[in-house]
Amino acid sequence: MRKISVLLFFASMMMAMPSQAQLVKFGVKGGLNLTKMDMDHGLDTKNRTGFFFGPTMIIDLPLTGLDIDASALYDYRESKVDVYDENDIQETLKQQQIAIPINVRYGFGIGDVARVFAFAGPQFGFVIDKEQSLWKNTADWKMKTSNFSVNVGVGATVLKHLQATVNYNIACGKTGEVTWRDTGHAISKGKSNSWQLGLAYIF
Repeated sequence: MRKISVLLFFASMMMAMPSQAQLVKFGVKGGLNLTKMDMDHGLDTKNRTGFFFGPTMIIDLPLTGLDIDASALYDYRESKVDVYDENDIQETLKQQQIAIPINVRYGFGIGDVARVFAFAGPQFGFVIDKEQSLWKNTADWKMKTSNFSVNVGVGATVLKHLQATVNYNIACGKTGEVTWRDTGHAISKGKSNSWQLGLAYIF
């Protein structure tokens, strides 16, 4: 219910903005995640690719050189986990969430064709699928219902409509933990940090 309420609030906020106002622009965004799940002990992880996509809007703040970039994204991430025992078993940890990044950007123009900017801000994530079975149903990957992270990155807008970005998404607190199914005892806790390469089209 909380996830639905947040999405409805975001959608109503976008609809309430007058579409003809030049200070507010709408668009669509998508891109790739390169995720590393940092585990505290016992498990070794490797980077895996994922993706994200969804609507976005940009709010210009006059006379400041700043603007706000807010989005509502379906965000899918993976990280491969190795368990070094006699079988050397590998599993893929998966994370599906609705991510709402709200970034403040500062930039400057390069002639009339491009604008370069740096950005940073919080991201709120609401997990869709909270549990995944591992190692032939002997353990579970359990994620928190919601998570908080921070974005830091740079980007450029070309010809006023095409926007490319690269950023690092830093988890604040644990993303989830691996537990034994029979005892519920935690094996390892993890944080999902990700490099993100994005492309957006602004209408």
